[in-house]
Parts: sequence; structure tokens; C-alpha cells
Amino acid sequence: MIYAFLNQKGGVGKTTLSIHLADALARRGSRVLLIDADPQQSSMKWSTFRAGENRFSVVAMAKPTLHKELGPIYADYTDIVIDGSPRIHDLAKSIILAADVIVIPVQPSPPDVWATAETVDLVNEAKIYKETRKSVIAINRKIVNTAIGRDVREALSTLGLPVLDAYVSQRVAFAEAFAAGQTVSDLDARSTAALEVEAFTTELVKGNYEQKNSNDDAAPSRRIAASR
Repeated sequence: MIYAFLNQKGGVGKTTLSIHLADALARRGSRVLLIDADPQQSSMKWSTFRAGENRFSVVAMAKPTLHKELGPIYADYTDIVIDGSPRIHDLAKSIILAADVIVIPVQPSPPDVWATAETVDLVNEAKIYKETRKSVIAINRKIVNTAIGRDVREALSTLGLPVLDAYVSQRVAFAEAFAAGQTVSDLDARSTAALEVEAFTTELVKGNYEQKNSNDDAAPSRRIAASR
């Protein structure tokens, strides 16, 4: 399976989720390749910080021909995770064409919700080339016990894509793990952060989210905008 994290807005946590999904899949026994398709190469930098043997391979491939080059590579792996790039249209299209599942991470803020619509449009345009491709929105860096954290799921449902029930919260553990070339599961596999990653991975791998969260009511979008 090829999972791709994509959002035309930067700073939404694509790299963090990509690394942690790759790690979680590898812990479950998959042979995993993480492709850093962002010219900033944050995933590659993380891998250079890592002490000891990694559970999965990491390579840089920020090419608009990425979807054409994965065929022979995929034969060596059970799963591929792509850390996508913001604001590079041709590269984003190539990533979409390559993927079986597109994951669009979104932070719970009005600008992030609004910006996500551009990525949803890109994903929908490419649907004609691969009808079996699934697309899903993932709430990342959620601040718990806040009104905006509660309303964001309903606001996102107006974009026409399913929203995962599992979410990943804003936690210092993710920054600490990244700085050390580790994951939150490396730091403490029983931590709340690690359990959130496990729940996110389990729901994503099951793949039965395509028909969820259909809601045409625009009122939640107005509530989230009003909470600024």
C-alpha cells in the first residue's frame, strides 16, 4: 500500500505523521520505505539524527516523475509512505497519482481548514486516473479541550472527504522525539502520544472510512471561523 501525506499548506505536520506512520507499520512487521518528496528534506534530516538501526528505509525523491519510478521500487516493500511537499503543483500531482491512500493533515484552525480546500480540489481532479484511490482528512496537532478542537471535525466534513475519527494532539513529545531522530513510541510506547499514533495507524490501515462523515451543513464552518 502507498500512503501519501499531502497538503498545499505548509506546517501542518506532514513529516511528523509520515515518520510515525512508517514507524508504526514497521513495528507491525511491514517492510516500509519512507519517501521524502519535500525539497526541504525534513524526513531525511530526521533519519540522519537517528541513533542505531532504523526500522524502515528513508530516501529522498522530490521529482515530478515520482509516480513513474515507484514500480520497481515497490516490489521490495510491503508499504510505502510519502512525505509530500507544499506548493509544488507538478510534484503534488505526481504524488497523488502514485498513492493508494491520500492523507490530508489539517491543524484545527480556520486558515488551515480554508487552505485544505485547494488540496481537496487537486485530489478530486486526479480521481479520474485512479478510481480506487482513497482520500481522507486527518486532524493533527489538535489542542484538547478547546472549542476549535471540537468544531473542526464538523467544519472539515463540508469539504466532501471523510475525516478520521483518530487524531493526533499537539504534544511536546513529538518535538522532543524528532530532535533526537526518534519517534514517540521510541521514547515511551505506552505514552498518550504513542497510543494516538497507534489508533491513527489502525484506522488508516483498516481503510473503511470512505463513506463516513457526509455532512452538507455549513454552520460548523461558521462556528470555527467565529472562534478566532
